[in-house]
Amino acid sequence: MKAWAYDEYGDAGVLKLNEAVSVPPVGEDQVLVRVAAAALNPVDSKRRMGKFKATDSPLPTVPGYDMAGVVVKVGGQVKNFKEGDEVYGHISEKVLEGPKQYGSLAEYTAVEEKLVAVKPKNIDFAQAAGLPLAIETAHEGLERAGFSAGKSILVLGGAGGVGSLAIQLAKQVFGASKVAATASTPKLELLKSLGANVAIDYTKENFEELPEKYDVVFDAVGQGDKAVKVVKEGGSVVVLTGAVAPPGFRFVVTSDGSVLTKLNPYLESGKVKPIVDPKGPFPFSQVVEAFFYLETGRATGKVVISPIP
Repeated sequence: MKAWAYDEYGDAGVLKLNEAVSVPPVGEDQVLVRVAAAALNPVDSKRRMGKFKATDSPLPTVPGYDMAGVVVKVGGQVKNFKEGDEVYGHISEKVLEGPKQYGSLAEYTAVEEKLVAVKPKNIDFAQAAGLPLAIETAHEGLERAGFSAGKSILVLGGAGGVGSLAIQLAKQVFGASKVAATASTPKLELLKSLGANVAIDYTKENFEELPEKYDVVFDAVGQGDKAVKVVKEGGSVVVLTGAVAPPGFRFVVTSDGSVLTKLNPYLESGKVKPIVDPKGPFPFSQVVEAFFYLETGRATGKVVISPIP
């Protein structure tokens, strides 16, 4: 099969398109998916740079955590999926600890049944592929922070992959009383369209100097030192990257198909919308360019690769 792979750590230039990669074997509890679309995540870049090589799978690596596609084979213990099912998911249960050697930037990927869900009917493969890791991160962060109906939240990086979903989940799923979010000037209208009551232009205002305090701050950009200044007493700060100061906490998402299944009705009703960066989807031939774009930190929503191959 065709797949993008690297056999040494480094920048996106180490990625090579290989047309003779073996299709991964299918475990008893796994489904083999013909990948229609995949999404890139910052953790893909950190992994490729060798930031957690001590717990990584062996090289060479086919990168990619997120995918959407069609089941073409099922293992003997699989109960909930059959050939022909359209599915989506984040294929490595633990992102940093032994992630799959054969990831989603390939024509086929093998993944445990429990990590995937049926793709919502109203969104296409490219939109679906951009959801799993980001929406599971947003959901798990909100849950770990004890977020619940009637609480207020500030999302730092509200136009990014995780941030754009944290805004929507806080509002639509958890019942936030007030959602504020930061972004650059051209993206403020997007924040409002996603449900933010307050859109803060970080190029013109320092959010930590504003008078408002929040029950939860969700920091998707790495400003934990400032985030703690705007959280209410007894509140929580969710930190995805960078330094952590109390009451901040950091976590690494665990892939869980049941979370996607739970959120599917919100996606199918249109209450929660996937945001694919307007520069994309990138074709399979432009994975290297897509990674360099992701790594500028300027993407809106998700950087998606589609179609594959």
